[in-house]
Amino acid sequence: MSESNKTDFTNPSTFILLGIPGLEMAHVWISIPFCTMYIIAILENFIILFIVKTEPSLHGPMYYFLCMLAGSDLVVSMSIVPKILSIFWFNSREINFSACLTQMYFIHCFSALESGILVAMALDRYVAICDPLRHSTILRNPVVVKIGLAMVLRSTMVILPFPLLARWWPYCRTNIIPEPFCAHIAVVKLACANTRVSSYYDLFVLFSVTGPDVFFITVSYIQILRVIFCLHTKNTRLKTLGTCSSHLCVILVFYIPRLSSSVMYQFGQNVAIHFHVLFANMFLLLPPMLNPIIYGVMTREIRDRLLLLFTNKGT
Repeated sequence: MSESNKTDFTNPSTFILLGIPGLEMAHVWISIPFCTMYIIAILENFIILFIVKTEPSLHGPMYYFLCMLAGSDLVVSMSIVPKILSIFWFNSREINFSACLTQMYFIHCFSALESGILVAMALDRYVAICDPLRHSTILRNPVVVKIGLAMVLRSTMVILPFPLLARWWPYCRTNIIPEPFCAHIAVVKLACANTRVSSYYDLFVLFSVTGPDVFFITVSYIQILRVIFCLHTKNTRLKTLGTCSSHLCVILVFYIPRLSSSVMYQFGQNVAIHFHVLFANMFLLLPPMLNPIIYGVMTREIRDRLLLLFTNKGT
């Protein structure tokens, strides 16, 4: 290890991102699916935003929340993929200390925001199915705006201590991060002080954000399923459940990889580091690409508008 990486420094001027350790020779090949997913995610989410904006029939709570989800996916993708590709293509491994903390904040902030948006969507589905006659009066536009602002405020304030604490710690061991982006835990591990405060706060975020979100979504769908199973005909039950299918798929795409990554991080000490890093990248890159596909395929209104959009372009 170079002498520059061993010397004491309270705040290093730069961090070194290794990309995917152990697979450096394959970086160019790995960049192909990463770049493909990134381009697809950007195009899809902008299309979703364009369709909802230009189609008056889609100006409702569910589609407003979908736009927030698309915007959040765009920010997460654009926060990490350009730097990853610069590492893979140009071996541009250095990242400014402040830029690293900024990237960390955006990644965790908008991931927390996406979790909150999924809760808001669960609320929309709950009201639409369990109290359909009052849906338009309960989820009026001002209420939707307030819910959206509450989710944004929660994520921005809860995640703010991550970079503040990371800037506070002294770094005297190394400035090398064995990942292609600045995740909170990866940065804090480099500090040469007692970082229990950061570790405890990380757990606090888990139990105060993700935990309640998963609980609320679960309770909402328990009530939704109770109402669905009380419907008289099988076709009605299937049709009503179909209105939740896209949201349920997005929930699974968002939470299952994160849960799997956490379990693997805690109990997969014998798993190769490049597998850990690849998996961490996948759970950040896949949702922005898959969410628009899920809603485009499973939501009839968006699917019809998509077909109309591309049919008109083809004529």
